[in-house]
Amino acid sequence: MTENEKDFLKLSKQATGALLMTLQKCLSEETDIVELLNDWDLEIIDNEVHVINPPTVKAVAPKPTQQKQFFETE
Repeated sequence: MTENEKDFLKLSKQATGALLMTLQKCLSEETDIVELLNDWDLEIIDNEVHVINPPTVKAVAPKPTQQKQFFETE
């Protein structure tokens, strides 16, 4: 098979998002990204790579803060 006969694949937008989510999870949990990437199940759809089981990233809602009043009025 020559170079011109090879089929090339690209990451789908979904797979790119999954990569960013995996990186975020790795950073927030301080884990090795290689282990997280090895857990991926991939599928080819329309010559694009899709991640079947992207990671879930937990986000904590910020606590409401009380606003301080800087100037008092009469």
